[in-house]
Amino acid sequence: MAFPENSHATKPLIPGFLYSSPSSFSAASSLISLDQSRTSVPPPAVERKGFVIPAPKEPSKKIEMFSPAFYAACTFGGTLCCGLTHTAVTPLDVVKCNMQIYPTKYKSVSSGFGTVLKEQGVKGLFKGWGPTLLGYSAQGACKYGFYEFFKKYYSDLAGAENAAKYKTLIYLAGSASAEVIADVALCPFEAVKVRVQTQPGFARGLSDGLPKFVRAEGVAGLYKGITPLWGRQIPYTMMKFASFENIVELLYKHVVPTPKEQCSSTMQLGVSFAGGYLAGILCAIVSHPADNLVSFLNNAKGASVGDAVQKMGVWGLCTRGLPLRILMIGTLTGAQWGIYDSFKVYVGLPTTGGAAPAPAAAAK
Repeated sequence: MAFPENSHATKPLIPGFLYSSPSSFSAASSLISLDQSRTSVPPPAVERKGFVIPAPKEPSKKIEMFSPAFYAACTFGGTLCCGLTHTAVTPLDVVKCNMQIYPTKYKSVSSGFGTVLKEQGVKGLFKGWGPTLLGYSAQGACKYGFYEFFKKYYSDLAGAENAAKYKTLIYLAGSASAEVIADVALCPFEAVKVRVQTQPGFARGLSDGLPKFVRAEGVAGLYKGITPLWGRQIPYTMMKFASFENIVELLYKHVVPTPKEQCSSTMQLGVSFAGGYLAGILCAIVSHPADNLVSFLNNAKGASVGDAVQKMGVWGLCTRGLPLRILMIGTLTGAQWGIYDSFKVYVGLPTTGGAAPAPAAAAK
């Protein structure tokens, strides 16, 4: 009576074959082959390739964590989130930079927008969008891709127990290392952007602004702002990533009523946006003095840090344009984490942050 035995073997194929892991699928296939060798019954119809359907709400392909595909996905996600968000807030950036360079003319946010619209029209609010898009896309690719790499690298160096114990130091070291590389990619575009936005008539955008800048100051001139850029971006990014990771962990621990793994994707992305916005406020405050320096040095040929301090004063460096930058950076950072984690979810990766793994579990 071979037929009943074969029926018994195929009974669990619906749940196991369609929704199980590859290893369990392989085991199921082996059992089927064994039964078939004992009988002359033809292979069941479900054995045909291409019949498998993915589980509901699960991606058809999973990306293995810390594989080359994982880092490539994080790099592309960083390109999207930084390039798109910085370009979207170009009008705020135009007003902010002009408030930093010409405080007597651009006295407030509202008057700043009015002055730009009156003198340059609506197009004036979007000056420099080209170098902004390309520059911050390159920066985002390096920032997020290398952050994920260095976070894993430093965690492995520290060991599972120390990585869990000193996780904030891992976040700080990983983000700082990534930003050093990211700013090298950003610096030339940032130099052209500031000149286009703050000097009317200098250039329309990147295509004519970059050659004009190089003719005037040479290729080395594109990197004269690298030191203050590092001074602005490295503390900013360290605060951005470390505070985000810790804020998200606290939100899941004290605010969200259910553990992260039980939350829907929508809930997790909402936590990512909220954590990013709060982290962005801290980022703006920490990095603002250096942001004023970058604008000052890229606008004035031959200017030094001492000149900026003498002209603006320490208080001016810390506060000039700060409210607008808090609004801009808070919104921008929240949107960045929302876009970045949305892309990760789309390709089958978990969102960033959450409860830190216990040392015992990490050591397994």
